[in-house]
Amino acid sequence: MQTKMKPYRIQNSELQSLIAQQNTTSHALLPDDLGYYQFTNTQLDADLSYIETSYQPTKDTAIISQIDHAEPKIVVTLALQGSSRFAAKNGDEVIFKQGYSTITRFNTTVGERQYQADQPTHQLRLILNKNWLRRYIEEQQLEDLFKHNNLKTLSCQPMACQSHIAVQQLLKNNEQGAMRTMFMHTQAMNILTAELMHLFQPYKTENLHEIYLANAARDILLCMFKSPPTVAELAQKVGTNSSKLKKLFHQYFNTTPYGLLLDIRMEKAYQLLASTHCQVASAAYYVGYTHAGNFSTAFYNYFGITPKEVSRERGIIKFDN
Repeated sequence: MQTKMKPYRIQNSELQSLIAQQNTTSHALLPDDLGYYQFTNTQLDADLSYIETSYQPTKDTAIISQIDHAEPKIVVTLALQGSSRFAAKNGDEVIFKQGYSTITRFNTTVGERQYQADQPTHQLRLILNKNWLRRYIEEQQLEDLFKHNNLKTLSCQPMACQSHIAVQQLLKNNEQGAMRTMFMHTQAMNILTAELMHLFQPYKTENLHEIYLANAARDILLCMFKSPPTVAELAQKVGTNSSKLKKLFHQYFNTTPYGLLLDIRMEKAYQLLASTHCQVASAAYYVGYTHAGNFSTAFYNYFGITPKEVSRERGIIKFDN
């Protein structure tokens, strides 16, 4: 029987000492050729931070950290590529899975950020505090949210369609100086609106079944985007009718079933073209298009850029240097 190797462990403070700073982008070569770590950290305002990380270790790695904030924080993590895990010393854990938005609350936390060997991860985090939420959320809702300081996963679900679009805008951001921060702040607000809304909407008990139906239909499209069911078939799979399903998509996702399918296909095609040497025709086939020409037209209409341009840039894990 083959014995599983213990992960390489590095203190977060040791990692920070290896970091070379270039403007808002930082990067570190890990000891003994164990991989590469890169991140950006931008303070969008006094109560809101943007962090983007790219990491690919050459062996299983655990980054040991102790987080001790003066006040609880809310962290919205969008896992754009790969998966990782945070294991707290007290036994709590948080899984960050590709394509999912994970919302956590924490104050003081001791644990490990765990990564698998040769598995690239690309994650975007928005970190905000109670003062930021107080601008938009009623005080009683905030008290309920922050009445405990321990690590807690508040939500883990597929990224909202609006978030997919905002992320692509952030990755293509070529603005400089104050305009860059303003642009990032706008896209961050789009993400936070899409991802936090369900935490504060006062759902009635009778609406819970509708939410379940809408999420179930969305999950089916996420799995069957290449050969999707018709709207009628999708409605039948989740136990409703076409008219009702369309209303649910409009109510909870602000789009149609076809609109969500297009979001999924375009996002997956963009990731494929930008992170691999995939040809346009292959990307088109992968996301369910029979004709590359139709795919290229849809892609340009969606992003305002051609698939070939994305393929040349290879920009899915791209940082300003």
